[in-house]
Amino acid sequence: MTESERLAALIDQGIELVGAGERSDLRRRLEQSRRRLLDPSVRVIVVGEFKQGKSQLINALVNAPVCPVDDDIATSVPTVVKHGDPASAVVLVPKEAGQDPAAELSTGDPQLERREINLDELAAYVSEAGNPGNARNLAAAEVSLPRRLLSGGLSIVDSPGVGGLGSTHTLTTLTALPSAHAVVFVSDASQEYTEPEMRFLRQAMRVCPNVLCVLSKTDLYPSWRQVAGLDRQHLADVGPGIPLLPVSSELRLQAALLHDQELNEESGFPELISYLRDNIVGKAAAIQRRSVSQDLLSVTEHLRLSLQAELAALENPEGTPHMIAELQSAKQEADALRKRSARWQTTLNDGIGDLIADMEYDLRDRLRRIQREAEAAIDQGDPGPAWEQFSKWLEQSAAAAISDTFVWTSERAQWLAGRVAEHFSQDEVALPLMQVADSGGVLDPVGDMPTLEDGRMAPVQKVLIGMRGSYGGVLMFGLLTGIFGLALINPLSVGAGLLLGRKAYREEKEARLKRRQAEAKALVRKQVDDVVFQVGKQLKDRLRLVQRATRDHFTDLADEHHRSLTDSVAAAQKAAAGYAVERDLRIREIRARLKKVDALNQAAVVLQQPPATQPADEGPRPRAAAVRAG
Repeated sequence: MTESERLAALIDQGIELVGAGERSDLRRRLEQSRRRLLDPSVRVIVVGEFKQGKSQLINALVNAPVCPVDDDIATSVPTVVKHGDPASAVVLVPKEAGQDPAAELSTGDPQLERREINLDELAAYVSEAGNPGNARNLAAAEVSLPRRLLSGGLSIVDSPGVGGLGSTHTLTTLTALPSAHAVVFVSDASQEYTEPEMRFLRQAMRVCPNVLCVLSKTDLYPSWRQVAGLDRQHLADVGPGIPLLPVSSELRLQAALLHDQELNEESGFPELISYLRDNIVGKAAAIQRRSVSQDLLSVTEHLRLSLQAELAALENPEGTPHMIAELQSAKQEADALRKRSARWQTTLNDGIGDLIADMEYDLRDRLRRIQREAEAAIDQGDPGPAWEQFSKWLEQSAAAAISDTFVWTSERAQWLAGRVAEHFSQDEVALPLMQVADSGGVLDPVGDMPTLEDGRMAPVQKVLIGMRGSYGGVLMFGLLTGIFGLALINPLSVGAGLLLGRKAYREEKEARLKRRQAEAKALVRKQVDDVVFQVGKQLKDRLRLVQRATRDHFTDLADEHHRSLTDSVAAAQKAAAGYAVERDLRIREIRARLKKVDALNQAAVVLQQPPATQPADEGPRPRAAAVRAG
């Protein structure tokens, strides 16, 4: 029996015990746990700047050209590579127009239509050449391959790197991170980490702490060891213990082609595969065990409470009134926790109000700093000729600020949920799943930056401005020199006209520059105000959803506790009024059920212990052609 089958059997035992006691609330919890167990997928998202070797890395991992590789930007649609036999490919298309593809991918929205395609045609759907800018509006593509590396539930996601990590595509990439078990950050060995890469790493660590860094293309750059040393220093500044693995995808593919085990070792991929298998898939299995264990422990404690109360009342009738009084007191406290404005509700409401105010301040403060920096840059020169590059910089800076705000808000929301959980007496209270850091599509309502006149004047315009300025000079000096018998057009009047015309041209040029600078500042303010309005509204709505989800989550916990105490009181009262014959029969029934509940509880406790180390001969052995199997 596999580990998943054993966990499913324990959950089924719990469902059977709960069903006998008609506890639908506990049954729902176990059914949710079973649904999570039935999805063994371990999502690993491969991210990084474009042209860093992300797609080739995945191809080398699975030894198949599943992700398109091109000299230009390649991936335009997220591509999920998972286990399946035979090899196949499908594309996921939203059934309803207007849905956000990134959000559907991260949330598993069922409103997706699966369309089978030939594996050879995959590049036409997911590459920039075949599907530029995701014109087909695909949510994702899925590729199934019979590979041992993927057989444990590992799913590898190739994310688009178009536009760089400093652009709005960062928001789409960050959207999928909360649902990922791990992130593989790819950067090639041509240079050390750049500032946009370090900023993205810090954000990714805050959303998904399980990050693995890969230094790619070591075969192309002889100085990759120096670059690796510099990158490790940068990673130490981000957080302790972030691994960096140098690899060469080309060497890996050549090793697979030539069946060369030594070349495969030199590629660095065996260490990468071991890390994915042991530290990511293995840890995901441990987390799954712990989650099932916590659900079973909580359910068995609730069941044990009512059964033990009834058993005590049956076996010790003299102490029943005292026990019922204690249970009634506990029930009243639970009832107050559930219905009245309990402390946890006050903490939640106050915390959400403070969080919304702090979020608005944080967003405005970040964007105002960008606005001041933009206005200072505008004052330093003519914004017209470089307006396109300036608009791109403003867009990237705003996207980076928004992603920082979303990640910070997500951390605060999790902290608030922890504060609310402290009001409950259980040793460990599960926290609700919140997706505040999902920032995909938040800038969609914001329009593009308006265009600005480049400020260039045609030669005819320059001549006309000069003539308009020189006309008065020629006329004035011509009349003045006419007193001395000179003609209206003479060298003095012409020279004066040229001087005044040049002065008029310079003044007109400065006036136009001032107007363009003022117009550029107005456009920047308007754009920043639009971003604050649209993003602030979406963040508020998201925090309100967080408030409702947190409230419902902890209300359900309070209801479960209240229901258990109510059942305990009712069972004790019923036991006290029972007849002797029925009492003996009921004692035997309760003891039998308690034995089953205790056995399930003990099995849940065992699940929390780390599994025994697998013997070497039982583990997955790398065969001679392990390069081909992945």
